[in-house]
Amino acid sequence: FFFVRFREAIMTVLQNTVFGWMDASSKAVAMVRAKLHQRRVFKSIKSKDAELAFCYEKLTQVSRSFAGVIMALDDQVRDAICIFYLVLRGLDTIEDDMSVPLDIKVPELAAFYEKLEQPGWNIKGIGKSNPHEQELLEHFDVVISAYSKLPPHLQEPIADITKRMGDGMVEYVQRTEEIQTIAAYEKYCHYVAGLVGHGLSRIFAASGLEAPSLAEELDIANSMGLFLQKVNIIRDYLEDIVEEPPRMFWPKEIWSQYTDDFHAFKQVEDREAALDCLNHMVMDALKHIPDCMAYMMALQDPTVFQFCAIPQVMAIATLQSLYNNGKVFEGVVKISKGSACQLMMDTASMPALLKHFRRFMVDLLATARQVQPDTEIVATLEELLEANSKLQEAEQAKMYALRTSKSSLSWMLMTYCAGLTASAIQGIKEAIFPAVEAPAA
Repeated sequence: FFFVRFREAIMTVLQNTVFGWMDASSKAVAMVRAKLHQRRVFKSIKSKDAELAFCYEKLTQVSRSFAGVIMALDDQVRDAICIFYLVLRGLDTIEDDMSVPLDIKVPELAAFYEKLEQPGWNIKGIGKSNPHEQELLEHFDVVISAYSKLPPHLQEPIADITKRMGDGMVEYVQRTEEIQTIAAYEKYCHYVAGLVGHGLSRIFAASGLEAPSLAEELDIANSMGLFLQKVNIIRDYLEDIVEEPPRMFWPKEIWSQYTDDFHAFKQVEDREAALDCLNHMVMDALKHIPDCMAYMMALQDPTVFQFCAIPQVMAIATLQSLYNNGKVFEGVVKISKGSACQLMMDTASMPALLKHFRRFMVDLLATARQVQPDTEIVATLEELLEANSKLQEAEQAKMYALRTSKSSLSWMLMTYCAGLTASAIQGIKEAIFPAVEAPAA
């Protein structure tokens, strides 16, 4: 008895001192490594092309998180992805600026893709709440010039997705009521994030880094975007609701089950209902995980894999921190920069991705069992963890098969892996999630 207590005391001390120091140290090292890599890439670009240097400088200013993963990409697609991101960020800045009258905003959104073929075009006075985004639009002619230097097969998906996203934004900025149904919520997320998944898949395939078939996997590419966007929408409740006019992206079909007034969730006295609604929104986001895993397992290039994997890991980490967290209604819940950098440096393979998803889903399940025992989210997470185990088993068998590639059993192992992977993903989707139709491409 005394030995057990003594051991527990020692482990507590180690956890709070040595292990805690080691964890903080590894996060600091990850942050330094990420920063040094970005500087090396930027220095190389700056010495070759002033316009691209401007694009990467703006990229680091408007999105530090995406800048890191974009700069780690292969040279064949890095510039195209950087420009693709900046084009869509410019479009999003126009859509986000609530001070721009609709009679100006709507035509700008609808025709934004055409500006890519208009050398020298820029626009002033939009995005004043974020100086970096305002500067991006004020110097958009530099982005257009960099875009014009891309090969036509990489320009085409950028222009097409920009047009389709602009059309979708026009539809939503003109709506006179909040998002009513889950279907409408899915459609909005498709326009602003699912289409990004479509565009990236087409760029990866067109570059030759990924198989041509990836450009046809639009349903699972859509889910990749929807998972990220839904996490952002859940996290940004307070930031959106205090806008003038308020921005309400949580579907009424969900929140009306818990309140008659969506704004009431800000009030402490309505916190219990707010948390129940928040947990419902988290449950809704979880349904995209099987498709995300299917997409990730289809990737071949290691830099493309890491580019796609890092945002997904960040999303599941954020989702775990959002679940049943009342701070969502008081501010913005974020994972620390150190933790983010550590995840970025440690998500280079499918086994690592599965390990991280498992860790955060286990933590989420532990909380769910305490606050929502015997509910759908508990059953869902248990099924997802079972599928995760099967996918890890498939990955281990595949790695063994590759190591014994000369063996007559190799082809049998690879066939087993493919079947196990497909059945795990399809089984989990059929078992716990209703069919979700992707918006028309």
